[in-house]
Amino acid sequence: MSRDPIGLAMATMSRIASSPLVEKMGLRETIEKLTYQSTKNGFKAMGAASRQFKSVTQLLKPERLEAPAQPKRQFDLSLTEEQNMMRDSVRGFATDVLRPAAPKSNDDCALSQDLLTQANDLGLTYFAVPENLGGAATERSPVTSMLIAEDLAYGDMGLAVSILSTIGVANALTQWGSASQQSKYLPAFLEENTLQAAIAVNEKRPLFDPNHLTTTATENSSGYLLNGDKTMVPLVETAELFLIAAMLNGKPRLFVVESGSEGLSIEKKPNMGVRAAAMGDIQLSQVAVSKDALLGSDDFCYTSFINLARLAWCAVAVGTVQAVLDYVIPYCNERIAFGEPISHRQSVAFMIANIGIELNAMRLMVSRAVALAEHGKPFAREAYLARVLCAEKSMEIGTNGVQLLGGHGFTKEHPVELWYRDLRAIAVMDGGLHL
Repeated sequence: MSRDPIGLAMATMSRIASSPLVEKMGLRETIEKLTYQSTKNGFKAMGAASRQFKSVTQLLKPERLEAPAQPKRQFDLSLTEEQNMMRDSVRGFATDVLRPAAPKSNDDCALSQDLLTQANDLGLTYFAVPENLGGAATERSPVTSMLIAEDLAYGDMGLAVSILSTIGVANALTQWGSASQQSKYLPAFLEENTLQAAIAVNEKRPLFDPNHLTTTATENSSGYLLNGDKTMVPLVETAELFLIAAMLNGKPRLFVVESGSEGLSIEKKPNMGVRAAAMGDIQLSQVAVSKDALLGSDDFCYTSFINLARLAWCAVAVGTVQAVLDYVIPYCNERIAFGEPISHRQSVAFMIANIGIELNAMRLMVSRAVALAEHGKPFAREAYLARVLCAEKSMEIGTNGVQLLGGHGFTKEHPVELWYRDLRAIAVMDGGLHL
């Protein structure tokens, strides 16, 4: 990311907030709130300035974001100052806004308009859209996207998926979209009433393989005809734009489809977990799209697209597991049984320690794969290993989180039952998100 006046101001305020003097004077909370509000106002001002620019922008060739400069080492865990500032803002939003709203959003199976407005105020979509189209992105950074996904999921996985669904479509259009696709759709992601969008890959059949789809695209003189069914599509009722995976000439490809297209029908179907993502089914019956609806040309890599989607799900798993760990430690230290905290018992202490060990392993595997992807190196093997590990350990840790709370873990009084249901989704999701 480039250092601009907003970035300089945020860096200064972050240094002030970390000062021991601020802690001594009891001003940390005030400074943090001011920093968060400044972030929101800064992005609002940037959006107002950019809308006038983008209204006269017609791309002649697609915008592509380059990878950041190569580090001295192939795998560097250190974060930039901008990434640290962004993490502070996103984690604060997740803790203060998403976490309290999670129970109602889970019951309603929806992201409320108020939450959507606050999420848009955070300005995360700006980092998915290139500067030439009014955004703030100067380089392609899946690592930054991974950090955002992890921190949002720390508040609630379902709400995180709702927010990240739209950002994922913007990321894909920026990485592979044609000039006309970018000119038509990307500016809408920056408007005050942000364009809602979703990726549709999953299908309703056992042992689903995203490389062998039953949804088909048939080419004709005017474009393509899409037929098939999709399931577990986020924001299915509110999305105005879909990226739909279908087989074209024996190969899986993605198509940009507007929600109002004739022959496209939707049905909301809440799942066991990730309910706030408002998932549902899409049916496509002779849906006609133009030639330009096909995403990507010779540079498109469907395998990379799927692996980045899986890594996004791994990232939200890491954030949710971190929430589980941070919740069960104080609970077990404060819960008294037989005259002492239950954390004094080895079986409890070992279970918590294992969650911490497995969480670190998950985070390292995901970070490794995403770092390789960011620098344009092969990452399919690392993405596969990360997904296998995260899928297995997410379900195990969700179960253990409930177990550590005993009977309380089975009630809605504590959030672990929600996290348990959400974490079981990691093993079955192949779309919906994109780093």
